[in-house]
Amino acid sequence: MTTSRALPVLFLFLSLAACAAPTREAEWDRPLPPGQSALRRLPDNWPRPDISHQWADRARILPALENSIQWMGKPSSPTHFPMADITHARAAASLERFRELLQTSANSAAFASAIEKEFDVYQSVGWDGRGGGTLFTAYCTPILEGSLTRDATHRFPLYGLPADLAKGEGGKILGRRGADGRITPYPTRARIEDNKLLEGQGLELCWLADPLDAFIAHVNGSAVVRLPDGKLLRLGYAGKNGAEYASLRAELERRGELRDDDRGLEGLRRWAARTPEREVISALHVNPTYVFFTPIDGTPRGSLNVPVTARRTIATDKSLFPRGALVYVDAGGVGRGGRSFRQLMLDQDTGGAIRTAGRADLYLGTGDYAEKQAGETVLQGQMYYLFLKEPARRGHARG
Repeated sequence: MTTSRALPVLFLFLSLAACAAPTREAEWDRPLPPGQSALRRLPDNWPRPDISHQWADRARILPALENSIQWMGKPSSPTHFPMADITHARAAASLERFRELLQTSANSAAFASAIEKEFDVYQSVGWDGRGGGTLFTAYCTPILEGSLTRDATHRFPLYGLPADLAKGEGGKILGRRGADGRITPYPTRARIEDNKLLEGQGLELCWLADPLDAFIAHVNGSAVVRLPDGKLLRLGYAGKNGAEYASLRAELERRGELRDDDRGLEGLRRWAARTPEREVISALHVNPTYVFFTPIDGTPRGSLNVPVTARRTIATDKSLFPRGALVYVDAGGVGRGGRSFRQLMLDQDTGGAIRTAGRADLYLGTGDYAEKQAGETVLQGQMYYLFLKEPARRGHARG
């Protein structure tokens, strides 16, 4: 897939769209008009991303690809289709054929040629509904210091799933089920913590030394907790209270509490270090979302209940984009530090703040380096989904 057939007028259109990108993060959260699809198929003579370089990285792609293929084989997966006019059968066949091409192509050129002949490319309509682009942030599995018991140092718990949290089909959060069976909205972060609503139920999985660490675990949806004896407690996502995510950074910027060099997660840690603890806790309450955890072995799982893979799993709004699908991310030169990200991903997770076509989250892995990179990642670019052409259009492409 190359850009050699690009039309000059299209290059002008894309350039103008890039120039018109939002200057404030909140603008990327603009909802699509009701009924509008989040994907549009690119005509065959439009420029497409060159993914030939991904063939050389097939050993890293295949495990994540296999997770999506296995999910497509689950009895429940067809219930999430069609999505953006993509059927379950087409999405599943696309993954299997892509795996075959990764494994059998003689070289990167042969791989790219086969993809161009057999696959359609769908571009996300982005923040403006017209292909204006996507804002990419990132998440990780942080390693945090903690203890299995509460003491003078470790005072901030991570909780397991409470019995009164009601879930519906597909794990949808319904709210809090009362003793009479009536369901009401689940309490917010502030109410849970200020009123100690979860204490005395035996739900504490561990205790952390820093309230911001607990908040970071909630935002990322998983954590590795290093215990005093050096052992690691791995925690994965079990559920949440159902409240909509709100940005701590946006609130601190509104208040003028961040300095010019307070960028990324390291900047938030600097802010917390110079701020009285009670004021930190109060500020954290701006985000009403509260996450619950469960002990796990190995890698955390995303919203598809398959393991997330570092630099291969992407989180999108699952009410707009097809689960498990192949996604090529093309985001270059506009993030903090001038980094770029051009890589094939699998759409295997959902983010708390990812609720529009203009936002996506890249999973970057576990540990301090991943945490640093995730905290600094703010990129603008495009998402391209790959699906096999319909039989009538595919013809004898394999011949």
